Amino acid sequence: MTEKVKIGVIGTGHMGQYHVNVAKQLSTGTLLGIYDADPERANQISEKHKTTAFPTVDAMISEVDAIVIAAPTFLHHQLAKQALSAGKHVLVEKPIAETVEQARELVKISQDKKLVFQVGHIERFNGAVLELGKIINQPLLIESRRLSPFNPRIKDVGVVLDMMIHDIDIVLNLVKSPVKSVSAKGVKVVSEHEDIASVVIDFENGCVANMNASRCTQAKIRTLNISEKDTYVFLDFTDQEIELHRQASSNTLLGQGEIKYRQESIVEKIFVHKDNPLKQEHEHFVNCILNPEMKYIGGESDIKTLEVAHMILKEIHGK
Repeated sequence: MTEKVKIGVIGTGHMGQYHVNVAKQLSTGTLLGIYDADPERANQISEKHKTTAFPTVDAMISEVDAIVIAAPTFLHHQLAKQALSAGKHVLVEKPIAETVEQARELVKISQDKKLVFQVGHIERFNGAVLELGKIINQPLLIESRRLSPFNPRIKDVGVVLDMMIHDIDIVLNLVKSPVKSVSAKGVKVVSEHEDIASVVIDFENGCVANMNASRCTQAKIRTLNISEKDTYVFLDFTDQEIELHRQASSNTLLGQGEIKYRQESIVEKIFVHKDNPLKQEHEHFVNCILNPEMKYIGGESDIKTLEVAHMILKEIHGK
């Protein structure tokens, strides 16, 4: 395929509008149009972005090469299956689907049809996370905090599938060891689902991950701390920055006269190439379509992330 990839976006809510804006800017893709269940909204967005508002999902699917799904979670399976079955590549917002069985079905269809099926785990394309993969070897303790004020736009899932799923995905990809056990607590505060969740995951290799997420905290905090034998890493998702604390090679007292100090650690600031993660996510999606030999992130990894998320939800809700 040498022409630009023709893209359609389903769902133009809060996240959908970001997808529309980014799809317009791709050098290797072109935004062919949008679909939204609300015709009035679809017309407003199509006029704003000077694109087509398709009357139905089928009408869009018949015209494009690839679909971006930014609809509510309960529609992910139905829409992704419809597009994949029609031979279209799919980028679906996280979580991949409501259930693990649905996720497995979608991954199988995409593999059978040799289609790119990517899930919108945007933090995978955060510059700091990309660097993290090169630094971390054997994590012993991982601590994540993802806290933010309540946003009423998310009604169909709780904080685990809305926010914590990013950290589950990152932790599983860093630790690369089977999950031994999960313990979790959750609290409903402002919605019908859990709005605060605190989770501890024990891995077979001895690593422990402690994850906390809240969507009713009056500050936006997104950090990850990782302890290894001789290294401590601090990552700030918002600023896309990494600090690396290493044990100093010498504990000798240094100084002049009466002023003495002990050098216990060296702090390094890692250079991070900062870009728009959503733009990088779209570029990766389109590049994988144009270059079939290019390995895209997803498949079994997405299923595992959802499996662990459901283990957490079972601990919290008991079902």
